Amino acid sequence: MYEQLRKITGGILLVSLLMLSVYKPFQQYIQIPNSITLFEGQEQSIAKASAVSVFNPSSSENIGFQESEQAISLQGKFAGKDKLILEIAGFPVKQVDVNVLKNFKIQPGGQSIGVKLNTLGVLVVGHHLVSANNGKLSPGEAAEIKVGDIITSINGKKINNMADVAPFVDEAGKKGKPLALSIQRGTEKFETSLQPLLDQKEKAYKLGLYIRDSAAGIGTMTFYDPKSKKYGALGHVISDMDTKKPIVVEDGQIVKSTVTSIEKGKNGAPGEKLARFSSDREVIGNITTNSPFGIFGKLHQKISNGVFDKPMPIALSNQVKEGPAQILTVVDGNKVEAYDIEIVSTIPQKFPATKGMVLKVVDSTLLSKTGGIVQGMSGSPIIQNGKIIGAVTHVFVNDPTSGYGVHIEWMLHEAGINIYEKTAEKAS
Repeated sequence: MYEQLRKITGGILLVSLLMLSVYKPFQQYIQIPNSITLFEGQEQSIAKASAVSVFNPSSSENIGFQESEQAISLQGKFAGKDKLILEIAGFPVKQVDVNVLKNFKIQPGGQSIGVKLNTLGVLVVGHHLVSANNGKLSPGEAAEIKVGDIITSINGKKINNMADVAPFVDEAGKKGKPLALSIQRGTEKFETSLQPLLDQKEKAYKLGLYIRDSAAGIGTMTFYDPKSKKYGALGHVISDMDTKKPIVVEDGQIVKSTVTSIEKGKNGAPGEKLARFSSDREVIGNITTNSPFGIFGKLHQKISNGVFDKPMPIALSNQVKEGPAQILTVVDGNKVEAYDIEIVSTIPQKFPATKGMVLKVVDSTLLSKTGGIVQGMSGSPIIQNGKIIGAVTHVFVNDPTSGYGVHIEWMLHEAGINIYEKTAEKAS
């Protein structure tokens, strides 16, 4: 008897749940978010069932709202935190936390920039054999130094560039004493010794290592903050072309650059912007960070793009919509132009991630010039509904008209710009 009653009860609950899941007011209820973030002055509408009513239990003026049978219209008034309570027949059923952020604006980029990175120490990019008396071998490989390692000091002296290495190698070779090397491998640091060998052909002492101390290329400026002069560009990490590993930056510079020609992209072969650094090579900013979200630092001077020369508001990842948008980029000379794209999909991310949007170039002019997204276009800011929403990062190899974008929210975070900064409490 008990077993039959248990089965009947279970069946009733199952049917009730199935009916509830297709009940429209219930569907609308579960779609109402637990928390909402708005900027000052921003409005947002939330669908609701007619049976649901809403009230604000606090006396603060951070938010305003209007209620209709089918929706709640919210407006961010003042920066701060607030909440709404949803009720059915007078009984509270859900709390929605509302966070209103200060009205924040940044200057959009789009300019072509030249990038020069100076590595932390010297980067090992390969091994080579030294023709010594006892045969051909690589002292660096024998010392178990790997491609991608960074030599940060020799005999206790900091190494800044390749020119610093040669005197140590020559002296150690002549004295027959091994070098004491400090190596950084990823996050690991260790010490090793290496004895240079005399190359019988070149009559010079060698490490048996190929090393490099800098890297250069071009990209696109994404934004800068007019107040702090902090900027973000590229939207992705710069990796060494030989080791394929992210470059650990000691410092770096950005300069203005001019696009000279375009190699159009096609399926299986991404295109490329060909550009040269400005003739005076005037440094317009430094580089302090090379991260998965781009390069970051501070500008030394104000720059403008000639298209949108006033600061613009931003959109958070959950506020980006599928549909029309534009990118700002240079395909000829120094002229920044706006081109139409489509946001194919977007992910409202709660935590920083690099691939937040899929976009497609639909502008016939840009397609005719570039074939779609090309190398050097990374960092081009994406504009939607008068807001900066992110930057172009990668192209699809098999479809150069499409690629990924990163949300601006995460680039700002990497730049050290806190859009969630709390405002001071009002005096009583």
